[in-house]
Amino acid sequence: MASGRRMAGLILASASPRRIELLGSLGLIFDVIPSSADEYLDGRPEPGLLVEALARRKARAVAGGRPEDVVLGADTVVVLDGEVLGKPAGPEEAKCMLRKLQGREHEVFTGVCVVCSARGFESYAHERTRVRFLPMSEDEIAGYVATEEPLDKAGAYAIQGLGSLYVEGITGDYFNVVGLPLRLAARLLKEAGIRVI
Repeated sequence: MASGRRMAGLILASASPRRIELLGSLGLIFDVIPSSADEYLDGRPEPGLLVEALARRKARAVAGGRPEDVVLGADTVVVLDGEVLGKPAGPEEAKCMLRKLQGREHEVFTGVCVVCSARGFESYAHERTRVRFLPMSEDEIAGYVATEEPLDKAGAYAIQGLGSLYVEGITGDYFNVVGLPLRLAARLLKEAGIRVI
């Protein structure tokens, strides 16, 4: 058997079904290794810097064990009036988040980082999208939360699911709101030598 240097592979440092589906839509072959990196940051960094820092932390954590591979990490937050809304801790917090969002405009930030430790490569950036929510009644909020869709989503809604019923419109990248801005991810992967098209 011939010996030689193993070809670098691609790893997604996330178990998010949405990110897996989106990255797969680019026709890429990749492994999924969820990052166990801590998602807490001291202070209150600006949202774009926050998601970039968390995406870097996630990608680096996985790249440490797979230095020859190209690792993509991502992190998404919803921001309303400067308040960062992550994933709700439970149904009551999900309802509280939806009450805040209903009838208003908020922003979604996703940071993406691509790392290859063996080559000393690291590149990262973030995307921002504005989302306008329709007004929601208490019954609608309770009914939506009862579906359990909001419980593992930043901001307590899924634009690609039932949450789309309450989104009046967006300004910016739709895929960013789903959890992985594809144009940005493709650009960073290209910089790392992963050909998309």
